[in-house]
Amino acid sequence: MSISSTATSQAPVQTAQALRTLYFVRAAFSLVWVSLVFLFVKSSPTLTAALLLLYPAWDVLATFGDIRANRGTGQTLLPQYVNIVVGSLTTVAVGLALRSGVPAVLLVFGVWAVLTGLIQLLLGLRRRRALGGQWPMILSGGQSMLAGVLFVAQAHDPTKGVTNVAGYAAVGAFYFLLAALRLRKATPSAH
Repeated sequence: MSISSTATSQAPVQTAQALRTLYFVRAAFSLVWVSLVFLFVKSSPTLTAALLLLYPAWDVLATFGDIRANRGTGQTLLPQYVNIVVGSLTTVAVGLALRSGVPAVLLVFGVWAVLTGLIQLLLGLRRRRALGGQWPMILSGGQSMLAGVLFVAQAHDPTKGVTNVAGYAAVGAFYFLLAALRLRKATPSAH
């Protein structure tokens, strides 16, 4: 086996390891974020607003981590770059929506969830052949799209609030944890 074929055969393993680490970090971040939202939602509107801004901004940073994990794999990174643009615009839109209240925030999060869910679904489908272990990401992408539609519908219901977004993030954390564990089983360790 030549050096180049060894490097090529190890690329999926290295990518899977990097994604596994990223998925664990994303799950942990989401769980901490959800806890903080539930802790501050009634007592501190300012901290809750900061957390709402932080969530899409964090997704942008995590997407840069995803790009880094997939460099050199030969895959097109266009969906990740689109996700960065969408997440950046969402962060700005959440900041503007906070001035109008929770219904506007739910509307922004709804549109964002649909768009990022579609990107995640497509990436999961594309990665399943090379890496395996992508069914949690595929399910998460589909669930995100459905949740986004629900957020848009709930934006007009005065009984719905920020805790709905926290519930969505908690489910996302579960899917990232499953994906990290699934990648461990699907990809053999490098020797």
